[in-house]
Amino acid sequence: MKYVFGVDVGGTSVKLGYFDMEGNLIDKWEIPTRTEDNGENIIPDIAGSIMVKMTQKNIDKKEVAGVGIGVPGPVKADGTVIMAVNLGWKNKNPNEELGALLNIPVKTANDANVAALGEMWRGGGQGYSDVVAVTLGTGVGGGIIINGHVVAGANGGGGEIGHIHLEDDETEACGCKGHGCLEQYASATGIVRLANKKLADSSKPSVLRSGEVSAKTVWDAVKDGDELAKEVAEAFGDYLGKGLAAVAGIADPQIFVIGGGVSKAGHIIIDYVKPYYEKYAFPGAKNVKFVLAKLGNDAGIYGSARLVLDK
Repeated sequence: MKYVFGVDVGGTSVKLGYFDMEGNLIDKWEIPTRTEDNGENIIPDIAGSIMVKMTQKNIDKKEVAGVGIGVPGPVKADGTVIMAVNLGWKNKNPNEELGALLNIPVKTANDANVAALGEMWRGGGQGYSDVVAVTLGTGVGGGIIINGHVVAGANGGGGEIGHIHLEDDETEACGCKGHGCLEQYASATGIVRLANKKLADSSKPSVLRSGEVSAKTVWDAVKDGDELAKEVAEAFGDYLGKGLAAVAGIADPQIFVIGGGVSKAGHIIIDYVKPYYEKYAFPGAKNVKFVLAKLGNDAGIYGSARLVLDK
């Protein structure tokens, strides 16, 4: 029997799992991410953890098709991680380093891209080959899959949909140092920004005036019929719908898969985004399916494993 290992490297922990060739998860576990000394320990720690698991499960190297890794940063086609600030990495190549330690083929890609691959393989996008996955968390991440393959671009920057420019008049800087990025309006922090602005500019009564303002409290208020919260949701839907229409004008996906912490609000997210998407999208791209992601925090290990099979 053949197996593939999937590794999702985060700033706090490294998630690992191994799968059969059809994408059935057999086991998963985590180890701490040791970021000291510019992350020099991370790859040896991953190698050691995989070797321990192979020994425990009596897996021979000949039975392992490869190891896939998702990392938080742009990755070139040869596996070079140009920079991963949270890990302390710069111009590091896990394909070569981990491959040498394990004597097993290794493939590396951006974490948002592999999460998209995971959702296509065994998640919300299963059954489709042209998928755009959108992660709404502290920021806005994305991954574009065309004909079953990740679109990474020349420098690994493909799929950075959170940094599509939408507002010329924005004065606050995005984390990327730009201004007016989609991430500033459609992320969890962006929703809070929209809500606080609405609260300041409007005198409408709202439950949001008497407690914590967070993405969750905003969506809870929307579900309860709070008029001001619904205006925030409309603004959010407008921004994200416009951004995704821009993506569709290039990628023309069959399906958008919406994930990340904000998506825990449920299908109501899609109810606000889809009408604006259809308003802005090129006519030929209007009939796109919208679904919620299914794999949650496991999307990265699924997608990293699938990366090994991506010829």
